[in-house]
Amino acid sequence: MFFRKPATLPSASEALPGRATEMPIAVHHFVNGTKLKGPYVDGSQTIYLALGCFWGAERLFWQVPGVLVTAVGYQGGHTPNPSYEEACSGLTGHTEAVKVVYDPTQISLEALLKTFWEEHDPTQGMRQGNDVGTQYRSAIYTTTPEQAAVVDKSRAAYQEALLARGLGPITTEVGPAGPFYYAETYHQQYLAKNPNGYCGLAGTGVSCPIGLGVSA
Repeated sequence: MFFRKPATLPSASEALPGRATEMPIAVHHFVNGTKLKGPYVDGSQTIYLALGCFWGAERLFWQVPGVLVTAVGYQGGHTPNPSYEEACSGLTGHTEAVKVVYDPTQISLEALLKTFWEEHDPTQGMRQGNDVGTQYRSAIYTTTPEQAAVVDKSRAAYQEALLARGLGPITTEVGPAGPFYYAETYHQQYLAKNPNGYCGLAGTGVSCPIGLGVSA
């Protein structure tokens, strides 16, 4: 079952059943000691970003000033509380996502999205480089209408920049955030624990022309 790599997402009736029990994970972020599940700083905001294998994607964002905490998990599918093996089967509908909690007085959403767009190839559909499968699809899941408006504007701007360079349409899935299921502890901050581990991030080389200002 787990060697099959479907190129399309399963329906709810086709997805694996999963389980009611949440995945037990470490309490604190391995790098900065922040509580992975909160509570977070007052005024902080959360957005969920998927750009291929979540190991390298998470490291990308925990290094960004103004990001308070990151965590990896499974999102955008049907199966409740999936395991890594189940998500990788393509039979849960999930993509590998990074939960990014940030302080909007220190970093703008535009700056985070600029990093998101430029550090992977959002035109590849159900893959990212050599990583093939629905769990590697590009996605942005928002938590407020204001975030959604900024995301739409950034996507339009980056699409124009990509087309000008001869690249194709953006395939990034965009929508309001549904359930985020934390991945197993060994995946959390994986590249801090395994500095020589795999990271498949690779951008297009096209700059994203959006503003980077922060609100006071």
